[in-house]
Amino acid sequence: MKLKWTRMFSIATLVVLALVSVAAGQSSMDRLVAAAKREGMLTVIALPHDWCGYGANINGFKAKYGLKVNELNPDAGSGDEIEAIKANKGNKGPQAPDVIDVGLSFGPSARKEGLLQPYKVATWNTIPNDAKDAQGYWYGDYYGVLAFQINADIVKTLPADWSDLLKPEYKNAVALAGDPRASNQAIQGVFAAGLSAAKGNVAMAADEGLKFFADLNKRGNFVPVIGKAASLAQGATPIIIRWDYNALADRDTLKGNPKVEVVVPTSGIVAGVYVQAISRYAPHPNAAKLWMEYLYSDEGQLNWLKGYCHPIRFQNLVASRKVPADLLAKLPRADAYAKAIFPTLEQQDRAKEVITKQWDTVVGANVK
Repeated sequence: MKLKWTRMFSIATLVVLALVSVAAGQSSMDRLVAAAKREGMLTVIALPHDWCGYGANINGFKAKYGLKVNELNPDAGSGDEIEAIKANKGNKGPQAPDVIDVGLSFGPSARKEGLLQPYKVATWNTIPNDAKDAQGYWYGDYYGVLAFQINADIVKTLPADWSDLLKPEYKNAVALAGDPRASNQAIQGVFAAGLSAAKGNVAMAADEGLKFFADLNKRGNFVPVIGKAASLAQGATPIIIRWDYNALADRDTLKGNPKVEVVVPTSGIVAGVYVQAISRYAPHPNAAKLWMEYLYSDEGQLNWLKGYCHPIRFQNLVASRKVPADLLAKLPRADAYAKAIFPTLEQQDRAKEVITKQWDTVVGANVK
């Protein structure tokens, strides 16, 4: 009898503790919502509505919490966002951003400069460790992978991997979406091709990538033109190596004229990550934290996916079966993203150094 009573007491205790924990979590979120509403506004920067589903996220946040969203300079770049924080350290007015969305390298550098404040969202544990600062100063929000954007009206046999691009049937067909001596997207394209050639050896990827493009150029398959939607449609660059979210967005914009196919290669799958952070000088710090909670909720993450940017919690959402089947059907092979490589900042810096300085001597193609 005593043993039975003890067991019942233990179970009851666990149930009570669980309920207390849930209540505490709800109470904490309720307090955050109330504090954000007292501030009344959130100021964002560099978030065009047609980029990565941001229109849906901004509107969804406003509808859910009733806060005004002050949108600064939608076309700004990562560097502009950092400068906006610096220029408004003592400014509590509408020109001071509360939050930023920047390229991966800007997260650690902004923390080092003392421009950020830490905050860990409720879904913190579902964000991969290699895509976030351990103390919560910045964290990955979404990513893309290098893919082949293809004019399928011209290219009848789709390339499946990087090595396929060397085949005679792709003569005068393959372009990068930038100049590899200056464009990060193009540099990452060279790196990805090299990663495939090097069988996943990151240390060799930059050198192997240069060799790959030298061979591609020698065979007459490489087109030294910066590939864009217009050049793809005109047939000048029927295969463009670019971030998948740009390629998928073009597929929708072009509306079948021409027919666009987007292929994620079977190897050398390289991901490029953007990160979120809260300004240390945010005039609306609670609204900023609430914005982060929304973005990293299932709803916010799926809004990014609808805009073709893979949310950082993508694998978690897929494993939890929270991604609608019709949305998955619009994407390239879902399994490909599970094999994506996320280069560290050090690896990216080394690749950039090698590729930008040796492109002219090794490849010898003047991209413009």
